Amino acid sequence: MSMQIVEKSGEGLSRVYGVTVPAGELAKRLDARIAEIAPQMNIKGFRKGKVPPAHVRRVHGKALMAEVIEQALNETTQKVLDDNKLRPASQPDLKPESDMEKVMAGGVDLSYELSLELMPDFEPIDIAGIKLTRPVYSPSEKEVDEALADLAKQARTFAPRTGKSLKAKDGDQVLIDFVGSVDGVEFPGGKGEGFELTLGSGQFIPGFEGQLVGAKPGDDVTVKVTFPTPYQSEDLAGKDAEFAVKVHEVRAPVDAEPDDELAKRLGLSDLATLKETLSKNLQQGYDNQSRFKLKRALLDELDKGHAFDLPPKMVDAEFAGIWQQVEQDKAAGGLPPEDAGKTEDQLKDEYRRIAERRVRLGLVLAEIGRRDNVQVTDQELMQAMQREAMQYGQQAQQVFEFFRSNPNAQAQLRAPLYEDKVVELIFAKATIKDKKVSKKEIEAEDDLPDGY
Repeated sequence: MSMQIVEKSGEGLSRVYGVTVPAGELAKRLDARIAEIAPQMNIKGFRKGKVPPAHVRRVHGKALMAEVIEQALNETTQKVLDDNKLRPASQPDLKPESDMEKVMAGGVDLSYELSLELMPDFEPIDIAGIKLTRPVYSPSEKEVDEALADLAKQARTFAPRTGKSLKAKDGDQVLIDFVGSVDGVEFPGGKGEGFELTLGSGQFIPGFEGQLVGAKPGDDVTVKVTFPTPYQSEDLAGKDAEFAVKVHEVRAPVDAEPDDELAKRLGLSDLATLKETLSKNLQQGYDNQSRFKLKRALLDELDKGHAFDLPPKMVDAEFAGIWQQVEQDKAAGGLPPEDAGKTEDQLKDEYRRIAERRVRLGLVLAEIGRRDNVQVTDQELMQAMQREAMQYGQQAQQVFEFFRSNPNAQAQLRAPLYEDKVVELIFAKATIKDKKVSKKEIEAEDDLPDGY
């Protein structure tokens, strides 16, 4: 394709090119496109394959010219990238400089400005020289026994109260029917029959369960509550309501014993196997925390080891995502305590630095992965899509189909998979020393390094 390309400016990672495609080139391409489709056209009044090009131009000329222009834009943009060996950091921006109506009509050159940001060119640090300390912790016998006791508590059953007092206590289960109303009018979703409610579980709105303490089988209790603000149903948020409650049974908790019987109820052969399973589960949790801390230490090392210009649009997009979350936290009733006393400018400044760190680390990991030819296979992506879909229960199939037909959603799943593979690659080449730590240390939250 004949065209003219001029570099208008090139500072830092930004480049601006002026591109011109002559009107004659567009006209030639339009003629070729008309000649290509005319023989296949079937228009009333003409024999198939005998539609004159002039008629095709009159009827479809505008649509075909739009196609020609779009193709010219794509080809010239690609040529600018290829000829200058550019790696764009984001989608290039195209700004027309000629009157597009006149270009469409023919006889006027197509001129536009192509602006883009480049990926920074940098040398990653030698990953074989990275030294890291991995904190490790194993659960004690006491922890396993505590987990077993909790499990026995969760596996407890309830039996109808007997003896002198049948009154419901906190922690008892009551079998109830209930009908809710606001200003004497029943509201949708406020009705239930044969409901098993454990008092003190917080299953119902605040204030409800406490009013059933002391009730006996056969009692009718009027429970008065105020719906919280905000509440999932906006019609009810902040409203005073009454529930007419019929108590059918009051059941006291019967703790399960941590024995072979409990293990069998949970589908295991005996108590020893149950304790071993609990120990493995606890260890898995601590191993996950250990890996998280090791990855965090690695990211701090990579952040410290690299300084290069960042593509501004990438940083802006990352910051916009973080700031949107900050605004949502504010709206939902407050920022975390460490942010509450800061001005908006201070917060923006801090979160922009975090956005820069994220972009820098993303680029470093991507470059290390690129040099080592790290790939996410289709099978790995498919498994990730299935794992994600399974979390949606009955909607799993719909969610899976959504991922399958949506490249952007797939890209969002692919990114963390790729990052994890690069991190594992670095772990395999770095020097890692294990260090035994306390439970408190393994569970402690990591602060960001100074300067963030």
